[in-house]
This record gives sequence, C-alpha cells and structure tokens, in this order.
Amino acid sequence: MNPSRFKNGAMGVLAWIVALLIFFPILWLLLTAFKTEQEAFTVVPSFLFSPTLESFKTALAQGSGYWHYAWNSVLTAVVSTVIGLALAVPAAYAMAFYPNKRTDFLLIWMVSTKFIPAVGVLIPIYLVYSAVGLLDNALGLTLLFTAMNLPIIVWMVYSYFRDIPKDIVEAADIDGASIMQTLFKVVLPLALPGLASTGLLALILAWNESFWSITMTDHSAATLAVYIASFKSAEGLYWAKMSAASVLAIAPIIVLGWFTQRQMVRGLTFGAVK
Repeated sequence: MNPSRFKNGAMGVLAWIVALLIFFPILWLLLTAFKTEQEAFTVVPSFLFSPTLESFKTALAQGSGYWHYAWNSVLTAVVSTVIGLALAVPAAYAMAFYPNKRTDFLLIWMVSTKFIPAVGVLIPIYLVYSAVGLLDNALGLTLLFTAMNLPIIVWMVYSYFRDIPKDIVEAADIDGASIMQTLFKVVLPLALPGLASTGLLALILAWNESFWSITMTDHSAATLAVYIASFKSAEGLYWAKMSAASVLAIAPIIVLGWFTQRQMVRGLTFGAVK
C-alpha cells in the first residue's frame, strides 16, 4: 500500500471522527427536543422513541412567545455588528496604513480587554446601566455587544488591511485621492471578503452571547438566551422543552452559517496565499 495514500486515508478517518464528536451534542439536542419529558429523563437514553412536537408547541408559547425573543436577538446582533464595523474600519485603516509608535501597544491593549472575565466588570456596568435607565433595554444590550466584540473586529479588519499592498494606497494618494476616497473606493473593495467574514463572526458572537443577556435583561429586551433559561424552574430543568427551545434558538444561526460558509472560509483565508 502506498504510504502517502494510507496517511491521507487515516487523516480522512480522523477528520470524520472529530466532526462526528463535534456534531454529536447537536444531534442529541435535536433528538431530545422530539421526546417527552419522561423519555428525556430516562436513566438509559434511547435513540428509538416515538417523536412528538409537544415540546416545540410549549416552547413557542412560552412567555411572550418565541418571536419576541428572536426579534430582540436579531435586532441587537445585527445593529451591534453594523456599529462595530463602522467603528473598526476607520480605526483599522489608520493603524494599518498610517501606524505610529503606539499602534502595537494599542492593538495589544484592545485584545487584553478580552482577557477580563465578564463577571469582573458586571457590578460597575450594572450600576451605571441602572442609573441611566438602560437595564432591560435593547439599546443598552446593543452597546454591550458592540463593546464586547469591537476588539476582535478591529484586530480582524486590521489584519485584512495589512494584507493589502501599501503601494496601492500610496498610488491613490499620488493621484490626489482623499483619505475617504482611498478607503471607500480602493481599500474596502479589496478587503470585502475579510469584512464579510468579520461581520458574520461578530453577528454569531452577539447572537450566542448569554451572560450579558441574562444578567442585564428581564423581558422587554430579552434575547433567545433568556428564552432558553426560562425553562428552568424550582422543580428542576425541563430537558425536552429546553432542548426544543435551544433548537429554535440555534436554527437561524446554523442556517445562516450553512449558506455563508463559503464566504466565511474565503474571508478567513484572505491574504493567506500570495
């Protein structure tokens, strides 16, 4: 047997095993969503059962209904992503094409803010939000999501801008283009795949954020993370209903990821091969 073919085959099998291990929790979540509460609590889980939609019916009717929480998730995730990109693009442009001696320090400082546990800044943020009336407010949650993802967005956009040859920007300057013209007519079209993947990643991170959603909202601005957590009671967890709620919560982002996976990969590998 050809050693190279055997190695490729072994790597392929290993990749399938890893993929199945990653996908298995989602599969089990989906199966549990179609079970009754009694079947979900059985000591020996079974793959063979009579599927039912009762958990989905209950989940859709929970509180104000699924659509109330889904709308808040869409609103906060999309708006925070747009604001984050609007702030990150000019900042990354300046640091990539007009760096100074403080640029490296500034980039490291921004990333270092992600090392701080969210619970470490919870009390001051909660007190400030309470004082200005932003608790359980969509605007307040959107601002939190923006601040949470902004360092990552700046770093990613900066790395994509760095892959664009500076000669192109210098040529635009020589031709008399302003900074804004160079940014919008030269740099952004070249970095569009990277910007798209950055936006998708920021959108997913905001959609999946649970700590701030559960802590800073109650009902009016509650997202799907709060919706899932609402299936916990003093008696314990309703596994089947919580699984159904989780499926409803992750379904939109999984569909989005499926249809944009090519763009995501293209953006994440932007500039990798020259």
